[in-house]
Amino acid sequence: MSKRDYYEVLGVDRSAGAEEIKKAYRKIAFENHPDRNPGNKEAEARFKEAAEAYDVLRDNEKRAHYDRFGHSDFGAGFGGFSNEDIFSQFGDIFENLFGFGGGGSRSQNRPTVGDDLRYNLKITFRQAAKGDDVRLTIPRTASCPDCGGTGAAKDSKQEQCTQCKGMGQVFVQQGPFRFASTCPKCHGKGTTVSKPCPRCKGDGHIQEKRELTVHIPAGVYDGARLRLRGEGEAGTNGGPNGDLYVVIHIEADKVFDREGQNLIYSTKIPFTKAALGAKIKVPTLDEEIEFEVPKGTQSGAIYQVKGKGLPYPGEKRTGDLLIEVIVETPTDLSADQTELLKALDTLFEKKEQKLSTKIKNKIKEIIS
Repeated sequence: MSKRDYYEVLGVDRSAGAEEIKKAYRKIAFENHPDRNPGNKEAEARFKEAAEAYDVLRDNEKRAHYDRFGHSDFGAGFGGFSNEDIFSQFGDIFENLFGFGGGGSRSQNRPTVGDDLRYNLKITFRQAAKGDDVRLTIPRTASCPDCGGTGAAKDSKQEQCTQCKGMGQVFVQQGPFRFASTCPKCHGKGTTVSKPCPRCKGDGHIQEKRELTVHIPAGVYDGARLRLRGEGEAGTNGGPNGDLYVVIHIEADKVFDREGQNLIYSTKIPFTKAALGAKIKVPTLDEEIEFEVPKGTQSGAIYQVKGKGLPYPGEKRTGDLLIEVIVETPTDLSADQTELLKALDTLFEKKEQKLSTKIKNKIKEIIS
């Protein structure tokens, strides 16, 4: 089933500001929160749909990309909605003001997805144009292999926290309001261990450096985000890992400029070749080609060579090569060159005078 438009999901106009989008999301999230609608699958689906829409529209970069490309790129390599704990975005609002969420019927020690990571990757223009496989070393937290993420030594086990009774939170009642805070004894886990794991010191996580290969699609644009599912930080209480977002930064090229998927190549030619026409060599991403500059070409003229630009990621079509011709005016002429140009200038003046005489005669003929 195709996804609904994110603006339609939140019930806002496409020109809506950040505050209006935030307000719309809060309303839908509050009305459809699973704690207020236990067992209601439709409400849960609306809650998740609104959270996904808000995750994209609250981020200026994601929103601009969505406005341009729609759902096509999200969740399939270029950014997208992460399977993070969507409720946690506004947990303080629901828990502190309304008394449900993290500490009500939902235990704080439930499995939670790990944090997402961002890696800024600088690549060459040619890597972006042709695509490449790049090897990365990513520092991240991982589940401790000795204790399986429990934080308990082999001869020990997890036990329910005696202070928060497994909730992971403690509560303070002030008048009509109920405030929640992280349990100081178990640090929000809901459990404690009598003997911590020696390797992770009871944390359940260790630091590691993971070797990954990232595929750069041919024609990728600057600022694109490649999503690697499950390569982020480790989850807690058996929850899945977060995702890794590799943000592409493309170095400038010495030969080509870029306009979308089109390549721009600027070349200088003498004014004589511009006037007479000439065949010139032009580089492409693969090889040199021969291009014929038409007679009478003016400086700044742009000519198009179809299909010699950058490929569109995930598509079969390709951009074009645009050749910008700059006509050079000579500044250091020899005596012979000066005389030749003077002679040429004289011929041009005579031609103009001749044309002017013809025009005058024609006017006289019409008047008479």
